Amino acid sequence: MPGDLVGEVTELLQQLIRNACVNDGTAESGQEQRSAEVLSSYLDGTGLDIESYQPRPGRTSLVARIEGRDPAAPTVCLMGHTDVVPVSPELWTRDPFGGELVDGEVWGRGAIDMLNLTASMAVATRHLAEEGFRPEGTLVYLAVADEESGGHHGAGWLADHAWDAIGADYVLTESGGIMTPTPTGPKITVTVAEKGVAWRRLRVHGTPGHGSQPFGSDNAIVKAAEVVRRLADFRPRAQIGEVWRTFVENSVADPELRAALVDPARVADACATGDPRAARYWHACTHTTFSPNVVRGGVKTNIIPDTVELDVDIRTLPGQTAQDVERYLGEALGNLAGQVDVSSLQDVLSSASPPDTALWSVLEHQCRAAYPGAKLLPRITAGGTDAGYFRRRGTVAYGCGLMSPGVTYENYASRFHGNDERVDVESLRLTTDLWLGVAREFLGQSAP
Repeated sequence: MPGDLVGEVTELLQQLIRNACVNDGTAESGQEQRSAEVLSSYLDGTGLDIESYQPRPGRTSLVARIEGRDPAAPTVCLMGHTDVVPVSPELWTRDPFGGELVDGEVWGRGAIDMLNLTASMAVATRHLAEEGFRPEGTLVYLAVADEESGGHHGAGWLADHAWDAIGADYVLTESGGIMTPTPTGPKITVTVAEKGVAWRRLRVHGTPGHGSQPFGSDNAIVKAAEVVRRLADFRPRAQIGEVWRTFVENSVADPELRAALVDPARVADACATGDPRAARYWHACTHTTFSPNVVRGGVKTNIIPDTVELDVDIRTLPGQTAQDVERYLGEALGNLAGQVDVSSLQDVLSSASPPDTALWSVLEHQCRAAYPGAKLLPRITAGGTDAGYFRRRGTVAYGCGLMSPGVTYENYASRFHGNDERVDVESLRLTTDLWLGVAREFLGQSAP
């Protein structure tokens, strides 16, 4: 990749970070219009077909296209999101929205999740358009709003209302590209599956009374504390899926640990005794998980509360349904289940794509330009992405990118929604090269 493109990616990423499109889950947050305008201005004048969509004020998504010459050839969509999660600035070493370049790394909220990819995809798309790229298949660049809160004002809305603009045979998006040394050579992780999302609101009931006489009272906060304890202690049986089994067998060197991680009866113990940074991922990929993350309750210091709400982040394994979630909650709550009302905040089934497609082969070939002899390693992610909106319509979706050798899975994962999020410039270069190589090889180049 020409050296000036590295600078373009770096500068564009810094601009996107500084736009601070923070999505706190409310409909009016995010205001991704700021970054959509930056991206539109960056891509303008190159001959690209650019459209913007705004289902709510400020919640803007951008689509740019290089139309293919052959309607029967495949369409590939490069999809990034422009919103980021909230941050606690006092816990950061540097300004989380400063976009500073320090010692070869760009610092800021979204640097890893996933403004690095959004920026590199834009630079690759612009560069292809400027050089007169005339592919057989169509290339779509999609910068969406609201990924960090389920995509209802972004990819989800577009899938329902503007599918003709974004529909594709293949989607490349976030969560992958880590080089992992293994006994059989380097492996590059590519996300082919993700867990389902089953967010629930638990309303715990009590009886109001005067705070000066708490003895024997029916305090909803006390009861909610017990609900939280039971959820934290709940241990549903592990399930071993094929993607997880393949990942473990191709990435874990120690034979004893490898055997334990694919044994439903032993994987929980392996998580309890393993490196905590890795164990969190092991556990999430083999269990349905319950994380009570928001609590609301009480109205005044001297009033015993009669209602407490708990928002619980539940992530389901492939094949599990809302009925499984209901059954698990009943088991976890036990005799308190009758005193808790449960409502759904979000339900998204787990999704997966096969790793035996023509695009998979091209991705592997392009990754070998940076890592000779490397093979792609399919993985499941515990988090959710907008890929599910495409998979439900039959699109093959992969989470990829290409990180530099110094980026381990542990430090990569710790920066997602974490403090001191940052990405190195070498990873920006490798990832931009990847998008350029995949577009040229997979979509085909016709003579201008």
